[in-house]
Amino acid sequence: MEKKDDIIDFGIIGGTGVYDSSMMKNTYEIDIDTPFGHTSDKIIIGNYLNKSIAFLPRHGRSHQYPPHKVPYKANIWAFKKLGVQRIIAPSAVGSLNENLVMGNIVLPDQFIDLSKNRNYTFYDDQAVHVSMAEPYCNDLRSHSIKTAKNLGIEIKSNGTYVSIEGPRFSTKAESLFYKNVMKGDIIGMTAIPEAILAREMEMCYMTLATVTDYDAWETKHVSADMVSDTMKKSVDKTKTFILSIIDNTPKERNCECMHSLENARL
Repeated sequence: MEKKDDIIDFGIIGGTGVYDSSMMKNTYEIDIDTPFGHTSDKIIIGNYLNKSIAFLPRHGRSHQYPPHKVPYKANIWAFKKLGVQRIIAPSAVGSLNENLVMGNIVLPDQFIDLSKNRNYTFYDDQAVHVSMAEPYCNDLRSHSIKTAKNLGIEIKSNGTYVSIEGPRFSTKAESLFYKNVMKGDIIGMTAIPEAILAREMEMCYMTLATVTDYDAWETKHVSADMVSDTMKKSVDKTKTFILSIIDNTPKERNCECMHSLENARL
């Protein structure tokens, strides 16, 4: 890929409930041609204070892409083409942990991948094995944890994200298995392959997950209405948190993400 001289400090992949870019100033829209087809929507470029931002709604502004049809490779490739350094990816998730209730924010540090039909890599014609031992950028997570503390926002600063294929929700048996056997904390449908593709492009990536339901292990089982209603109540807090993270994170990166390809080839 041809490298960009420009640098965009942050990319935001807006998940369920976070569709608009009203948090940004001086915005304009662009289309990016990619080898992997169209992105989920036009990318909106803007700024907040002294940071440049690229915003893309993961499912499209009309939520037209279900989780298994999101053009993940096009989205991540386009962000790299634009010079994006770090990605914050808000998403709606279910709780697999009794201590996590609706409206809680989680910054997972691990995932378990149970997806089935995703396109995981940009390297189909060569053997490239990026390390995913620490799948989310610990440097970006550290700045986010400090920001939450300063704002007085209560978060869970770690946890395991169970990623399923979707678009259906879990059966009760599956939900109890993810909770009691796998010991997952949250469950969702979009962490994979975003985190992997971002690592292959040497970009920092962090999921910012908002708990919207209790999957199927609780008495009141998850529904689309439940997810939507909880996100509407939480979206302002999520946006405030994201903007504060952007403001409080240094421009210079100091993490392993930016060198992830150095030892990835045999």
